[in-house]
Parts: sequence; structure tokens; C-alpha cells
Amino acid sequence: MSGFPRKIIIDTDPGQDDAMAILLALGSPEEIDLLGITAVAGNVPIARTSENARKVCEVAGRPDVKVFAGCDRPLAHTLVTAEHVHGKTGLDGIELPTPKMPLQDQHSVDFIIETLRNEPPGTVTLCAMGPLTNIATAFEKAPDIVERVQEVVLMGGAYFEVGNITPAAEFNIYVDPEAAEIVFKSGVKLTVMPLDVTHKLLVTAPRLQVFKDFGNHLGDVVAGWLDFFERFDIEKYGSEGGPLHDPTVIAWLIRPELFSGRFINVEIETRSDLTRGMTVADWWGVTRRPANAMFMGDADAEGFFDLLTERVRRLS
Repeated sequence: MSGFPRKIIIDTDPGQDDAMAILLALGSPEEIDLLGITAVAGNVPIARTSENARKVCEVAGRPDVKVFAGCDRPLAHTLVTAEHVHGKTGLDGIELPTPKMPLQDQHSVDFIIETLRNEPPGTVTLCAMGPLTNIATAFEKAPDIVERVQEVVLMGGAYFEVGNITPAAEFNIYVDPEAAEIVFKSGVKLTVMPLDVTHKLLVTAPRLQVFKDFGNHLGDVVAGWLDFFERFDIEKYGSEGGPLHDPTVIAWLIRPELFSGRFINVEIETRSDLTRGMTVADWWGVTRRPANAMFMGDADAEGFFDLLTERVRRLS
């Protein structure tokens, strides 16, 4: 694929699976030029997510990466968090020291705006792995940046799988559906990795063992994260392993041939008490509304885990 390395901003709420996505990006310098990490409140509050992003960078040996703290609550509602999945720190599973690398003074939203204005148009991809509050706020504050975005690639939503936080809604979209609505209606090029894809990417015992077999600190950290993270989903779904959500965003940029989907219309439900946060994905084209998102439906699990383990191993 041409255009490497791709300049990206990772917008995230770490989260063990977010941490794996960051490691995949840092282990792929030929394809990925990480301009910065913008934290948002989601899986845990903003103080935790901004700290966790720095912990991940330090574990990867990359304290030079710039990390910014962003929005601490959704646009219109009270923050819903997911400590029941990720633990009280958001990165439970192994004890990590308080990061020494600094948190940048600039707000995440202002960094996104400044970067998109300063880089050549169409050269920066926004990689969203949490609620879309930071990105939507940037789009509302500086509408001129929307046309400068190369692509927004996000993990969120579902169609066949439907919800993991409510019967109808996936967590990232549910936390701030008003922000998601802004992004989905912005006209930006949009690629979506929903639960339909991530639930085909299970951390089975053999796949987890590969990380344990690194035989070093990074392998121990990753194994600790994934051991903790998957226990909730294995119990919930009765599957042979927990799904690994957020690394799909980075994997798409590196190896798009691992994924398949359709360019369809996706609308965000913001009003209904029963379906708030639902991604209403018109997979069969029954509404004739104009398509606005490349919505993925399938993935090559073996290829995905081969890529992930190869690139993370580089950092150890």
C-alpha cells in the first residue's frame, strides 16, 4: 500500500485493548508515524486514561511520544465508565509504576486542531478507540479541519452483534452518541471496526501463550493485561477467548486486506431510551440514505494475530 508511513493521532481511553493498539502502532514505524496520543474519558476517567497512555508508552520504551489529556465528560450526558471490564485503573492485570514521562500542557482538542492545520491537507488520520468526544469537539470548534482529515478510523458500533453495554449499543458509541453523530454526519472519510469484526478476533489460549513466550517484561505485561481483560468476556459470551477490539484500527491501516466490509449508511440513535447509542447500519441498503461509512463485517483472525504478535515483539 502506498503512502507509508501514515501520519496518525491516536485518540483513546486505555483500556487493555487500547494499550495493545498503541503497541501495534509503535511497533510499526515503517507504516505508522504516530504524531501524538490524545486521551479521552471513557473506560475510566480522564486522569486514568491520560496516565495509562503514558504507562503504555513507557512499557514500549517510547517516553518521547507526546500524550495529551482531553475531554473529561461526554457532550450532553454524565460519563459512563467500564471499570467492571478493565479494572479500577483501566489497565488492571499487572502492577505498573507511575509514569515519569510528562503529560503535555495542551488540551487534546487543541492539539488535534493545531496538527490538522499545520500538516498538509489529507495527510493525517484520526484513530479513535474510545468515545468520540475529543474529535467531535474539535470538528465543532474548528470546522475548517474536517476537510483536512485523511480518514477517521474508529472502533465502535455493531450491526449483527448489536450491543455490549446495552442490548442495542456498543460502549464507545453509547458513552457519547451526540459526539458520534457529529462525526458520522461530518462528511469525513470514515472506516468503522464494529463488534461484528472484533468478536471474530479472540484471544484464545494459544494466542495468549505467544505473548507469554516472549520471556521478557513486555511479554509479561501484555499477558497480564490480556489475561485480566478477557476474563469478563469469556464469562459473558461463553467464548474460547475474549475479543480484542481496538488494535483493529491500527491493523486496518497496516494491512487493510485483513478486513472486508461494505460502504453503507450509518446513523447514530441519540433519543430513544431503549436504543440510545445504537449504530443503525443499513447493511442491506433498504433506506436509500447516502452511504457515509466503510463498515467492516469480517476479518482474517490468523493474519491479524500474526501481525499483532510480530509487531509487539519488535518492542521487547
